[in-house]
Amino acid sequence: MGFSNVTDSIYYVGVNDHQVDLFEGQYVVPNGMSYNSYVIVDEKIAVMDTVDIHFFQEWLDNIAAVLDGKKPDYLIIQHMEPDHSASIAEFLKVYPDAVVVGNAKTFPMMQQFFGADIAPNREVVANGGTLSLGGRTLTFVFAPMVHWPEVMVTYDAQDKVLFSADGFGKFGALDVEESWACEARRYYIGIVGKYGAPVQALLKKAAGLDIQVICPLHGPVLTGDLGYYLNLYNIWSSYGVESEGVMIAYTSVYGNTKKAAALLADKLKAKGCPKVVLTDLARCDLAEAVEDAFRYGKLVLATTTYNADIFPFMRTFIDHLTERNYQNRTIGLIENGSWAPMAAKVMSGMLEKSKNITWLDTVTIRSALTAENEAQLDAMADALL
Repeated sequence: MGFSNVTDSIYYVGVNDHQVDLFEGQYVVPNGMSYNSYVIVDEKIAVMDTVDIHFFQEWLDNIAAVLDGKKPDYLIIQHMEPDHSASIAEFLKVYPDAVVVGNAKTFPMMQQFFGADIAPNREVVANGGTLSLGGRTLTFVFAPMVHWPEVMVTYDAQDKVLFSADGFGKFGALDVEESWACEARRYYIGIVGKYGAPVQALLKKAAGLDIQVICPLHGPVLTGDLGYYLNLYNIWSSYGVESEGVMIAYTSVYGNTKKAAALLADKLKAKGCPKVVLTDLARCDLAEAVEDAFRYGKLVLATTTYNADIFPFMRTFIDHLTERNYQNRTIGLIENGSWAPMAAKVMSGMLEKSKNITWLDTVTIRSALTAENEAQLDAMADALL
C-alpha cells in the first residue's frame, strides 16, 4: 500500500497480508493481517520494527519511497516476535550501517532466531532510556510480558505519539473496513489476555504521558477519542465486564443438553436479559467463544458427562478460559449424565483457582429434560438477571 503520513515527520510503511489463513497458527483472520512499521524522519532517521518475512521486499520498497535516497540511522526493535522482527537481516543487507536499537533481552532473542549475531552495530537501551534524533527525543518504556519479556514501547514527546508494540493491535488488514473493537477484543483476549497485570502496569505508565496518537504493530493508527480505546483496554486487562449479558456455552451428543441450553436462552430473553449469546462449542470459532466469555459478566456451561469426565470441546474451552486468568464472573452449570453425572464436579474443579466466581445452583439432567429441570432452569434464569 506504499506509505502514508501519520504526522508531518512520521510515516506508515507497513504491509497487508491477505495470504495468511490462521494467525499464530490458530486464529482465523478472514480479513487478513497488517504488519505495521513506521519511519521517523528528523535530523536522524529511525525505522520502527520490521514485518513478516514474506513481505520484506514490499516493506523495503515503502521505506525507500519515504527516504528518497536517504539512509536510516536506526532500526528500533520493540518486539522480537517474527511477524515484527523476521526482516531484520534483510533490512541490514540494504542498510548495513544502521544501528539496531533494543534492550538487553532483545539481542539474545535475535541471535536465537537468526542463529548468528546479525547486528554488530547496536545500542542497548535501559528502561526509561532515550534516543535523540535531533529535533526530538524518543523515550523507551519497558513492557515485559505484554506479551513477551523483551517488549518495550516508545514515546515521541514532540509529536505526542506512542508506538505501542502489540498493545492496541487487532486482527484485520488495513485495506478492509471493519469495527475496531470486535477484532481488537478477540486479538487481545486470545493473545495477550493472560497478562492482564502487566498491561495494567503499562496503562499506568501511559497515563503519565501526553498521548495524541497510538501507533500499534497491528491494525490502524489510533487518533481522536483515545479514551475509548484506553477504557476498553482497562476493562479487558482488569478482567472487568464490558457488556451486560449472558453467554451460554454448550456441547451436546444427542440434543438433550442443547435443548436445555436453548430453553435457558429463551427464558432469559423472555425475562428481558439485555444480551444472550448461545454457542455450540463443537461448531463455533473457539476464539470467538473465548472472547464472548470475557466480554459478558455471566456464563453458563452446559455439557454431558463423557468418559467420567466432560465432553472434549468443553474441556478445551475451559482450559482456554483458565489459561487467560478467567475471573470476576457469575457461572451456572448444567450437567447431563444418564447414570453417573460428573460434569459439574469436573467443570467446577477446573475453575477452582479462578478468582471472584459467584456460583449458581447446578442443574442436573438425567438423559432428558424433566418438568423439575425446566423449573430449575427458570430459577437459574432469574438468578442470572
